Amino acid sequence: MRYLERRGDAGSLTVELVVLTPVLLVVALASLVFGRVTEARQQVVESARAGAEAAAVLPTVGTAQWVGSINAAIDLLGRTHTCAHAAISMDTSHFVPGGYVTANVTCVVLLSDIGFPGIPGTTTVTASATAPLDPYRSVG
Repeated sequence: MRYLERRGDAGSLTVELVVLTPVLLVVALASLVFGRVTEARQQVVESARAGAEAAAVLPTVGTAQWVGSINAAIDLLGRTHTCAHAAISMDTSHFVPGGYVTANVTCVVLLSDIGFPGIPGTTTVTASATAPLDPYRSVG
């Protein structure tokens, strides 16, 4: 009688493996996509903050735009999957004592190498950061 009970369970592990493998694959790919987009979002926020803070301590509008953009770009260099194409803009329209500088960073995240149906090839991540200017300084 015990022999018949054991014989009925033969192959159930194979069925479970066949059913669970696609589910585990989808969970693994979803976590990969989520991780890549989250990492890109964090890097874009850090880059925008670095650009705004660098621009806020400079004396002129021209140098604030130039150095702020360069500082934000340096923070994104060498990150091929997380940020393939970046656009950086500096808003210095309020560059007066007591004003502020805003850095806007937009990044295109590549997801095409994952190659799973239903996942877009790219997604865009955007962040902005504002840094105050010292109200008692002179602006050139």
